[in-house]
Amino acid sequence: MQVTKTVEETRKQIKQWKKEGKTIGLVPTMGFLHEGHASLIRKCREQNDIVVVSDFVNPTQFGPNEDLEAYPRDFERDSKLCESLGADLIFAPSPEDMYHDPHAFVSIDTLSETLCGKTRPIHFKGVCTVVTKLFHIVAPDRAYFGEKDAQQLAIIRKMVKDLNFDIEIVGCPIVREEDGLAKSSRNTYLNDKERQAALCLSRAVKTGKEVIYIGADAKEVLNPMKAIIEAEPLARIDYVMMVDALTMQPIEKADRDVLVAMAVYIGKTRLIDNFSYGV
Repeated sequence: MQVTKTVEETRKQIKQWKKEGKTIGLVPTMGFLHEGHASLIRKCREQNDIVVVSDFVNPTQFGPNEDLEAYPRDFERDSKLCESLGADLIFAPSPEDMYHDPHAFVSIDTLSETLCGKTRPIHFKGVCTVVTKLFHIVAPDRAYFGEKDAQQLAIIRKMVKDLNFDIEIVGCPIVREEDGLAKSSRNTYLNDKERQAALCLSRAVKTGKEVIYIGADAKEVLNPMKAIIEAEPLARIDYVMMVDALTMQPIEKADRDVLVAMAVYIGKTRLIDNFSYGV
């Protein structure tokens, strides 16, 4: 397995693989890899000749008061995991190599205004920008994203369509701990009491899946979910919403393909979870 640190050396290797006629899959990550990332790498390994994993904590998707400096990092651990899963290359650039003009951004505004975009107004602009850069550098045939970040996945799919990228976007299911908590790098922030409290998210998801039906009012679905979270003293709701699965806009009834998504603070740690429902 190779490790590249610069855009130039990464492109050089990618061009060589392209000349050999090999298909390339990309798994974009911010490092501190867990089983959720591993599931993306495995799927990428199944479908491509070459597996590229980017390992880059992207500064442009963090707001002024967010956890950029505290975000967990362990490149040695990431490298061992990637190698064990059969990755061919890890691209681990510096911010200086990735960003030259602080005003050069890509933004898909219409899908970025609700859910996480309302609380984190610059987040998805940073995501779209770094993913666009990675697409240009790696030139993958396919790219892999987790469905836990459902709004991000919808935005990336729209960006690929709108900007005419010739890349297949593959969404992969949420990976959970044995007790139901969705895997996240931020789970490491939780102390023991907070870790137990965080289970209110997966319990709310389970309840939502049980009560939703075609034509259900949003309140019928969301109110029982909110009640579960509000009963947990360490939890504070950012949002619990039902939105159109394509537009990410709030809807009143489950009369189309929908996303039911939430962001909840457990202590100081912001966690997300969701489920989809199709008519």
